[in-house]
Amino acid sequence: MHPRSPASGPAPVPEADQKTATPPARTSGHTGPAGPAGAVATVALRPVGETDLPMLARFLVDPAAAGPFQWYGYADPARFRRHWVENGLLGEDGGQLIVMGDGQPAGFVAWRRVVVSPSSHCWNMGAQLMPEACGRGIGTRAQQQLVRYLFSNTPVMRIEADTEAGNVAEQRALEKAGFTREGVRRAIVFRDGKWRDGISYSVLRDDPLPAGV
Repeated sequence: MHPRSPASGPAPVPEADQKTATPPARTSGHTGPAGPAGAVATVALRPVGETDLPMLARFLVDPAAAGPFQWYGYADPARFRRHWVENGLLGEDGGQLIVMGDGQPAGFVAWRRVVVSPSSHCWNMGAQLMPEACGRGIGTRAQQQLVRYLFSNTPVMRIEADTEAGNVAEQRALEKAGFTREGVRRAIVFRDGKWRDGISYSVLRDDPLPAGV
């Protein structure tokens, strides 16, 4: 439901090098279906650089940048920099990558480890886009690329995502990216004075992923 906490993993994921998987943290308020007029030609993921840190900090201090489903109050704007200095926002328990749309930074994707048992874990992932990057098909493609990246480079069987029940655009983006809706988690997140329901999604290593997203 929210990928704001810095996670800690990997390398750039150019769209041209993606292969179909063979079968953030939580998803953003700023992802949605592409609009014909603003659709981008290329979407790629890369590691966070120092020049990206001001953009990431905006999500913690600017309600307009965070979006209606991602604003949880002001947070420490230096949080991302501290973790970036420590490990580049990439680590064994999770990570963050910058989303590039037609060569320009558009937001980020993140993932974090969810321990299921002493012998198994899965990833929970999400995305956050700048307002000007929304509605251009970037979120769906970025999340599908992250799914392919994680299945290609880690042995997990399951990747989870979730979003607020009211965030219909993100639910559509997840479904277009190959996720299956699993159910409603009642009163799972507190935002803007109310407890709100969430929708849980997952994709398994053996699930077929859509082509050409």
